[in-house]
Amino acid sequence: MALVTFYEKPGCINNARQKKLLREAGHELIERNLLTEPWTGERLRPFFGTLPVASWFNRSAPRVKSGEIVPGCLDAETVLALMLAEPLLIRRPLLSCAGRHMCGFDPGELAAMLGSGVPQPVGDLETCTQADDRSCAATGRAS
Repeated sequence: MALVTFYEKPGCINNARQKKLLREAGHELIERNLLTEPWTGERLRPFFGTLPVASWFNRSAPRVKSGEIVPGCLDAETVLALMLAEPLLIRRPLLSCAGRHMCGFDPGELAAMLGSGVPQPVGDLETCTQADDRSCAATGRAS
């Protein structure tokens, strides 16, 4: 099985469920705090691969939900600068394994990256069920 670096928002219920699925599949995790990691544009950019820039965003981030930031209207350079200044904007989790990177939790993409299957999640493991990411941060609950 694989050794996976898992960048998460501590206290996020969805990230906890994602990690549980990976462990159940036999993978070992190195857990990192996505919000306090010393990101640079060069380190962050590979996680997004060929995804459209709008897909890089945490759709539950308060500035995205309020419409202050419109993901589809920004270029990659601007988005990276915003994310470096405010990591809460980054779609979670970020995962790396053996030099490969991805963002979000897609079991099919994970299987390709890890070389083995990941159990199919029950329900949506990416969308925050809380009112917004501020409430999640304030309560220590999911997003």
